[in-house]
Amino acid sequence: MTAHWDREVDVLVAGSGAAGLTAAITAADAGLTALIVESTGRWGGTTMLSGGGLWMPNNPLMKKLGIQDSRADALAYMAAAIGDAGPASSIERREAFVDAVPRVFGLLAGLGVRWCAAKDYPDYYPDRPGGRVGRGIEVQPFDAKRLGDWVKSSRADEGIPAPLKTDDVWLLSRAWSTPSGFVRGARFVFRTLGGIVTGKRLHGLGGALVMSLMEIVRRQGTEVLLDSPVTELVLEDGRVVGAIVTTWAGPVRIRARAGVVLGAGGFAQNQEWRQKYHGMPGNSSAAAGDQGTAIDVGVKAGGALAMMDDAWWGSAVPMVDGTAQFMLSERSMPFGIIVDQAGSRYTNESESYIDFGHDMIEHHRHTPTIPSWLIVDVRHRRRYLFSPLMTGGKALRANGIVVTADTLEELADRLNIDPGALRATVERFNGFARSGVDLDFGRGRTVYDNYYGDPSVKPNPNLGPLEKGPFTAVKVVPGDLGTKGGLLTDENGQVLTEAGTPIPGLYAAGNTTASVMGHTYPGPGSTIAPAMVFGYLAALHAAATSVSVNPAETVIPKEKEPLA
Repeated sequence: MTAHWDREVDVLVAGSGAAGLTAAITAADAGLTALIVESTGRWGGTTMLSGGGLWMPNNPLMKKLGIQDSRADALAYMAAAIGDAGPASSIERREAFVDAVPRVFGLLAGLGVRWCAAKDYPDYYPDRPGGRVGRGIEVQPFDAKRLGDWVKSSRADEGIPAPLKTDDVWLLSRAWSTPSGFVRGARFVFRTLGGIVTGKRLHGLGGALVMSLMEIVRRQGTEVLLDSPVTELVLEDGRVVGAIVTTWAGPVRIRARAGVVLGAGGFAQNQEWRQKYHGMPGNSSAAAGDQGTAIDVGVKAGGALAMMDDAWWGSAVPMVDGTAQFMLSERSMPFGIIVDQAGSRYTNESESYIDFGHDMIEHHRHTPTIPSWLIVDVRHRRRYLFSPLMTGGKALRANGIVVTADTLEELADRLNIDPGALRATVERFNGFARSGVDLDFGRGRTVYDNYYGDPSVKPNPNLGPLEKGPFTAVKVVPGDLGTKGGLLTDENGQVLTEAGTPIPGLYAAGNTTASVMGHTYPGPGSTIAPAMVFGYLAALHAAATSVSVNPAETVIPKEKEPLA
């Protein structure tokens, strides 16, 4: 007996971030009909709020810039940086990722995406075999007016509404202290003014990426339904043949002849799951819809889970409203250190954000470390951009999140840290700053460390002594850019069972899945790049194995259907 379906498409895609949009674009380009369903009332997902970079080794832009790279070097680097992380980062999945990079790049470029290189951004472990500078790419600033009224239902206003680019960030952070920072700041200002003068609403970073993808989706005629989460997958003889989607009109049964692609993010905003899998509440920069719903329906259909205890960790400043603001350059710049509640340093402050997050969490197992304190002297405050303090400094001070004192001893008293212990830590660090070598944690040793440093500070751009008051302490907690664990998938993006066999008709990509990058973060954009690559591979595999069924008519009343 044939089940009743309210409507039918070839590929049903859950999620409107980078993974979902790329899957839908690929399916449409292959001649299939696609439908995107977004669980919230706003499209763009966490990608819209992100830096929008993609870590794409051996991509075509590198060759144009004369940067040497190869498949072998990319895979050697992934092996060195990731190590053995289980089946989520199998050799087959790594090879599939690297091999698909030029194809994803080319497909989207041919459809109108304007790629550019973040040529100065290093891999996060550039000293390991195969490490490089310049594997990161992004999208040129995008004029939101090209999407018309459709942009109003996006998450654009939650991001940075300015034509910011990746390599702007590290230079703008020291726009007042170095000539290169000042020049980049001037370029950014002129780029912004140029957009205003020409009547454009330019968005950079994650906004530029998602808007570029959505423009293609709309041009291809693919429908997007908002406030429409997938709440159940439908199986026939072990194959996923469709899903039940909850819309304003009630549950709708949607047949997916070629397959269902789950690309609806992770569980970063699901505090119950965060406590269960991470043992702590989350301080995430992910979108509000990151509730783990797609992971849940995948598990109920027989999918296996992996790496649920991990996230794309980093450091963050807790804000008064209960949110947390992710930190990048602030902890890496000279004239500052991070200490635990005993007043001791415990890691390299300039290391990659995921390593810093892991180190903070691990150190807390035996020494109170959450929260920690970023302590800086007056030169750090005067020279470098400190994003959290620009969005509510008075309130942060009033709530004890930011503490200032004229001397280190007075500051230690206010932080309930032994003054002698903090003074000893600072004096030892100051000796490293003068010599240029951090004998404890190797801060400033690699080109990645130096990326968020100040080249005007000698002999090490990441080390500057804490000598001049007043001194400021800022509370630091673990933050994240999303969760890292989810459904286990193969090299085609197919969801696997506990036995390791693919579930026919079911695919997943992005933070809905356990990451191919394992427990680390090889380079800038290691979240978004595999999300798009495996969204692409999932759609291609679905197209190659599609089941032909005659489409049925839609029953969703048209007068209240969301814009498409």
